[in-house]
Amino acid sequence: MIPHLLDQVWILPALMAVSFVAILFFGKRLGTRATAGIGIASVSVCLLLSLVVAGQWIQRVDDPPTSVPSSELQGVELPPPAEAGAEGHSAAVVTPIGPGTGESAAGELAAAAGEGKAEAAVTPVVAEVTWFQIGGIEFKAGTLVDGLTAMMLVTVTIISLLVHIYSTEYLRGDRRFTHYYAFLSLFTASMLLYVISSNTLQMLVGWELVGLCSFALIGHWWEEKKNSDAALKAFLTNRVGDMGLIIGVTITFFAAGATSFGVLHINEYALSPGANTTLLLVGALCLFAGVTSKSGQFPLHTWLPDAMAGPTPVSALIHAATMVVAGVYLIARLYPVFWSGLAIGSSSFHYVALIGGLTTIIGGVLAFVQYDIKKVLAYSTISQLGYMVMALGVGAWTAGVFHLFTHAFFKACLFLGAGSVSHAAHHTFDMREMGGLRKYMKTTHITFLLATLALAGIIPFAGFWSKDEILAGAAVGQEQAYTFMLVMGFITAFMTAAYMGRAYWMTFWGEYRGHGTPHESPRVMTVPLVILAIASVTFGFFNFPANFFGLELPSAFVHPFEDYVEPNFVFPAVAHSGFVPWVALLSTVLAVAGLFAAYAYYEKNLGPHGLMARSRLARGGYTILENKYYLDHLYTDIIAANTKGPLARAANWFNQNVIDGIVDGTATVFRKASGVVYRGVDQFVVDGLVNGSGTASEASGQLLRRLQTGKVQQYGAILFAAATVLAGVFVFVL
Repeated sequence: MIPHLLDQVWILPALMAVSFVAILFFGKRLGTRATAGIGIASVSVCLLLSLVVAGQWIQRVDDPPTSVPSSELQGVELPPPAEAGAEGHSAAVVTPIGPGTGESAAGELAAAAGEGKAEAAVTPVVAEVTWFQIGGIEFKAGTLVDGLTAMMLVTVTIISLLVHIYSTEYLRGDRRFTHYYAFLSLFTASMLLYVISSNTLQMLVGWELVGLCSFALIGHWWEEKKNSDAALKAFLTNRVGDMGLIIGVTITFFAAGATSFGVLHINEYALSPGANTTLLLVGALCLFAGVTSKSGQFPLHTWLPDAMAGPTPVSALIHAATMVVAGVYLIARLYPVFWSGLAIGSSSFHYVALIGGLTTIIGGVLAFVQYDIKKVLAYSTISQLGYMVMALGVGAWTAGVFHLFTHAFFKACLFLGAGSVSHAAHHTFDMREMGGLRKYMKTTHITFLLATLALAGIIPFAGFWSKDEILAGAAVGQEQAYTFMLVMGFITAFMTAAYMGRAYWMTFWGEYRGHGTPHESPRVMTVPLVILAIASVTFGFFNFPANFFGLELPSAFVHPFEDYVEPNFVFPAVAHSGFVPWVALLSTVLAVAGLFAAYAYYEKNLGPHGLMARSRLARGGYTILENKYYLDHLYTDIIAANTKGPLARAANWFNQNVIDGIVDGTATVFRKASGVVYRGVDQFVVDGLVNGSGTASEASGQLLRRLQTGKVQQYGAILFAAATVLAGVFVFVL
């Protein structure tokens, strides 16, 4: 009997946190084998639990509950039942602002579910406890599980497990093996915490923790300055975006009534008729600042290629498949805020879609001038992240999230393949020192090729299906097409195939140009590649369209990803584009053309070779690309240099004139006050009293000494005089 886990998912990050503590405190004593074993065992259990969670969520969608405890809804009202006769996926989405509440409404929804699983609003499972209390308002901490959460749990744990296994060989003999595995566990715990969070404040905690782990793992070999510089660059660049994120979280909190940070609560407000769209717009743009840095969007993408300084498995896990999609996940989770704030449904052009589209091209162009295979993949990641953001920007929510899902597997395969190649080619990532490796590394070659075809969007590989949905979403749009984004998407489709073809041919074809004799990596490294390659081929079918060039599959195999992952509770009424044949044909033709161009240029030596030597314009363009559009120069040599110099001078002036002035002035005042106290109080009053009492005592003593004569007659006279005076007092006074 499998326990109900949908409200117990806190176990997953807790388990990985325990793994982190165990490795950190006992790893060195137990040895490397036990250290890796703790991490692998922990993430394996998490994967099994994630699969159970996904299975139970599918069961919940297929058979929605007849009642939902109000404590699970964060104060959000249940929607009214779906209209009779509604058909299609677009009719299934429900804007949940309605009068229906409580168990009766849920029961009606459950009845409606009998007409089709997509037509009933399936509430997410929320489990919360009181975190803290301010001004009589209780703020909660807890978990929120829906299809998006379940998908992310499975994706993160699969990639993390394969990276844990792969690293046992890749990091063999590393001087910080224990530190590495400890932070892998902490990263996995942080990412799991982030995706299950039920409120934006808790998401912020997970967001910062994954950033911390990224910093520690990029600088894993911190003795080399370029590695520590890369870690600092990633950390500082992300902090720039985080300022916007924190402001965005604050704005959405107050906009929604300042009573809850709950995701459902904020999303409900964003979809309500009385929502302040100006606040939502500002909040969405501030949140997007965090997305821009974390998910490598233009112009804050510059840290991501430098982050390749970390170990390659880290690049696969954090900087390709999981952490960098945290920003994309943020948009997907708070989609009603972006939907209403940016008017995604009625627009054909807005900031988020534009930045996503620009990022696809900017990242793709830079990939052409890289000789480091990891940096080619890093710029490719930037480009694909732009694809995801653009998809969400044009209203293609499912397409963007589906691309997040498929991209995680084929990009992790490519990064781990690059690590395998480096392992074989004497630890170089320079493609000019490779070539011909297909003869020596058959498994790595085949898996890299399959992942390349998936990334290029060649049918029937996974990338084709998700990328095609994005382009179709831009072509159809919601009320009108996002034509400009569609054009950028097509351009990127060609470039993606071309630069990946370049990397593939430079690495695996021609003659070997490196040192020594290459060799295939051990099975502990190639087996994860095989698993990821299989995913790169097959996972695209998880969202097979209803009609693919006349081919219609049974309904059970049509759009399962959309049915089980896309929310239909507290979610905007998103229209789905469906399969658009001309878009699929054109994108495929462009991808094939890109691969053929790379083949002709690098394998057949055709094309304008030596163009830069002949053309000043081409040479100038290449120089701009080689310097990465001079963005690093702008940030470091202009903004930072021109900021830190005046800031340093201003701080020095403030220190010299204000702080020192306050300190010196205070000291002068106290010194003068001390003089007054010394002379007036101590010397005059205190010493006067002491000396006066001494003088008085001495004078009294002298007087009494004179009376001590030793003559009895004199004593008798004194006694008689005293008795006389005393008698007079008694007689005349009393």
